[in-house]
Amino acid sequence: MTQIEKSLSLDGQGKPLWLVLELTYRCPLKCSWCSNPLDFEDYGKRELSTEEWKKVLRDGRELGALQLGFTGGEPLLRDDLEELVAYADGIGFYTNLITSGIGLTEERLLALKAAGLKHIQLSVQAMKSEMTDALVGARAHALKMEAAELIKKHNFPMVLNVPLFRQNIGEIDSLLSWATKLGIEYIEFANIQYYNWALMNREELMPSLAQVREAERVVNEWRGRLGNSMTIYFVIPDYYEGRPKACMNGWGAIHLTIAPDGVAMPCQEARVIPGLEFETVRDKSLSWIWHDSPLFRKYRGLDWLPEPCNSCSEKGTRFRRLSLPGFPADRRCQQHRPGLQQVAVASSDY
Repeated sequence: MTQIEKSLSLDGQGKPLWLVLELTYRCPLKCSWCSNPLDFEDYGKRELSTEEWKKVLRDGRELGALQLGFTGGEPLLRDDLEELVAYADGIGFYTNLITSGIGLTEERLLALKAAGLKHIQLSVQAMKSEMTDALVGARAHALKMEAAELIKKHNFPMVLNVPLFRQNIGEIDSLLSWATKLGIEYIEFANIQYYNWALMNREELMPSLAQVREAERVVNEWRGRLGNSMTIYFVIPDYYEGRPKACMNGWGAIHLTIAPDGVAMPCQEARVIPGLEFETVRDKSLSWIWHDSPLFRKYRGLDWLPEPCNSCSEKGTRFRRLSLPGFPADRRCQQHRPGLQQVAVASSDY
């Protein structure tokens, strides 16, 4: 019995059902909550080639991966995106594009559709152009609005991704009004989690508890109004909760991320964790990395927990799929430190 079968099911039956390809760290935006490294040029020299990405796609399908996300950075900066989408579609993936919308012209969108792209996730920060542009460090709002209209014009299923923080948490009502008129099927309001650049900028970005509660009220009001016509997801923030939510279900169990340089990760934030060793698909087979590498095995277990967490009767529910070796467990648990304000170290979707 493999380590996956012993500890996690979900139930992908030990397969990485959701494969994410971070095609590049290059991006036209400068978001202060982003988790990407800044040395784009260095990573750019080490980005996997088209043929190397195609091998990753083949190996992922052989492992049982079904759903595929092309992301970055900004994946539209890869000239071979259409070729990779077509290849992935041809071998049976359900393909998703996760994008800022910058560079998504109608010509390019039609080329992606012809290549077999099935679904698009677009990030939007606000309905006020000056707010969006200030938050992302570029003149991006008008381009995002145009991208959203093009996506719906050409009948793509669409997820609207909205990262939430102090500056834009009051935009929920206007965003939902706009999304309803445009016919967007799914919107995710993701209270950002504080790691990497978001952690460094936490004092600037973190909303107040009153802002979070008001945001929840607005979301619930819209849910009641819209019923089943739109799915509205509100990612709960850890930092005002007595106990943290589990990290996105599936790290190391059904989720597999490949970085631009070929490093395979059970979590998109794994590289910020000290003391972990990573393997690249240039040096090891994807099958070995998924099934046998020490990194993935460590992510799937709980043996790394220190006391008193390791002997806690609730560790199976409180740490399952939240395990982040290398961080002290009590940063995620207030049972033994009841006065500690919770700070998330686990990743959400974004």
